[in-house]
Amino acid sequence: MLDIYDELRRLLELLEAEKIDYALCGGWAMAVHGEPRATIDIDLLIPFESSERLIAAAATTLDYRIRVLYMSFSRGVIEIRRVSKIDPDSGDLLSLDLLLVTPQILPVWESRVAADWEGGELTVVSKDGLIVLKRLRGSGQDLDDIKKLEEGIDDGEG
Repeated sequence: MLDIYDELRRLLELLEAEKIDYALCGGWAMAVHGEPRATIDIDLLIPFESSERLIAAAATTLDYRIRVLYMSFSRGVIEIRRVSKIDPDSGDLLSLDLLLVTPQILPVWESRVAADWEGGELTVVSKDGLIVLKRLRGSGQDLDDIKKLEEGIDDGEG
């Protein structure tokens, strides 16, 4: 069975080794901001010019070899490159979603913050930035996440 926590750790090591700027977003960013929830993928916000280099490195180093068609949401505001891997023992699928920094979400990118993690540091979108991304997508899970994040901000946590 794939260990998503270990996968994130290995991915962060790869990003550091390749000197690729990123900001963790999605479910993992929720956890970093104190609102943990179950997640089955890893979401990163990255500059467009780093996407192909990261995809190639993730394929070679971490076995993310399944490429999906490019995805676009909110009239092109959100551009996603998805790569996945299958655990040979369990058959579990793990996806890595790369959200590209588009002009419309550049303020989210610029508001990313450093956070402590495993005795080190990682980069994550700010709470406000995460709310912006989740509003753009607007799924039921995103609306629930927004409510939790805004309650945390109201409590002086943001």
